[in-house]
Amino acid sequence: MIKGLMGTQGVVVSAGNTSVPYVNQNNSNPMQGVIRICGSDMQVFDGNNWINMATSYATVSLDQDSQDLLQWARTQRQLERNRAVLIENNPALEKAYKAILRAEQNFDILTKFVESDPMIGSSMTTPYGAP
Repeated sequence: MIKGLMGTQGVVVSAGNTSVPYVNQNNSNPMQGVIRICGSDMQVFDGNNWINMATSYATVSLDQDSQDLLQWARTQRQLERNRAVLIENNPALEKAYKAILRAEQNFDILTKFVESDPMIGSSMTTPYGAP
C-alpha cells in the first residue's frame, strides 16, 4: 500500500489523501490493525469494528517547466525532420545546410575564446564585415 507520494524536481503531485484511521495499540488483540478488502472498500479492524479507510487518487504530472521543455524538444524534432525531408527532396539545400553547420561550429569555437578571455570579446570584429 502506498501511504503517500511526494514530487521532486519536475514532478508535481496534487490531490490525494495520506490520512489513515488511528488504531490504538493493543497487543492482547492480534486482529487489531488487520486490513481487508470488502467489496471496493479497504477496511481496518480497530479491535471492535471494521473502519473504512479513506480512498483518494493522487495526480502525478510534470511541472510546467518540464512540459515546456518537452514541447520545445518536440518542436525542434519536427523542424529537423522537415529540414531533412526538404534536403532529401532538394539536393541544392544540402550545401546551404552544411554551411549552417560550419557557421554553428565556428560560432561555438569563437564563443570558447570569448568565454576564456573577456578582453577578446570586446575587441573582436566579425568576419566579412557582418554587424
